[in-house]
Amino acid sequence: MIIAEIAQAHDGSLGNAYAYIEALAATGVDAIKFQTHIAEAESSIHEPFRVKFSKQDATRFEYWKRMEFTLDQWKGLKAHADSHGIELISSPFSNLAVDWLEEIGVKRYKIGSGEVSNWLMLEKIAKTGKPIILSSGMSSWEELDQTIEFLKKYGNSLSILQCTTAYPTAPEQWGLNVIQELKDRYQLPIGFSDHSGDIFACISAASLGAEIFEFHVVFDKRQFGPDTPASITIDQTEQMVKGIKAIQKALKNPIDKTQIKPFQDLKKIFEKSLAVNRAMKKGDIIQPEFLESKKPKGFGIDAKDYADVIGKKLNKDLSQWGFLNWEDLES
Repeated sequence: MIIAEIAQAHDGSLGNAYAYIEALAATGVDAIKFQTHIAEAESSIHEPFRVKFSKQDATRFEYWKRMEFTLDQWKGLKAHADSHGIELISSPFSNLAVDWLEEIGVKRYKIGSGEVSNWLMLEKIAKTGKPIILSSGMSSWEELDQTIEFLKKYGNSLSILQCTTAYPTAPEQWGLNVIQELKDRYQLPIGFSDHSGDIFACISAASLGAEIFEFHVVFDKRQFGPDTPASITIDQTEQMVKGIKAIQKALKNPIDKTQIKPFQDLKKIFEKSLAVNRAMKKGDIIQPEFLESKKPKGFGIDAKDYADVIGKKLNKDLSQWGFLNWEDLES
């Protein structure tokens, strides 16, 4: 599953949110992901900025307030996504947000890295019976073990994303090794949540067998917003989707190197026969510097057998660039 995350890239504009749905529906992603923020339910004036970026919001609480959409607006966004054939996902950050997302009819829940220990909300989500995708960016193995154990008793379909909570993440922070570690530890579908700001991390994760991909998207890398440095553009999204799908197709179709029958005709064209690079007389002795290899195979001794002819005597004259065969040599 390929999920393009908008998060707060809409900057509180409902029109921008609609525009993102339309643009991303054409890229081939499976889902577009927002975040459902209800300031009074999830935050307070005491919450600090992760990065003090806003030119118009005095506090983080005010920022979340400006990022809110009403329940009716969420219903409109969901309907718009449905009409464009793309699934709408939104990460909740409060129990009230879960209620709203249930009312608009989301199919699954994506849990942000900071909510892994929020068992109050996780229980509410688990009781919906819907699939849960869990980001692991801020969690230790012990914390993940505890949360996975907590959720398993409810029977939801679970998956986990390797994630590094840094914006943007440098290559040494991607943690690609954790993909296989998560697979081995939990025996669950494992994916990759990317904050690198380029297409390479997800492409790499795909080659390592990640099954779910999440990444931030903006219309333009120059636009305002806290996640812009960690985001890719719409055009990059289309390119990355093609790359991920190509890699997934490749992984599902392993090549058997013992089966070379399909290449037999090509081997005759591309492989080579031995020839002499100068005119030679009967009785001359073959030396390495007298030999060349020429296409196609089968008109002379195979090039791989060159060592077997060194020191052999010719039993006939050969013209320059003529093929060399076993019958041209004294036994």
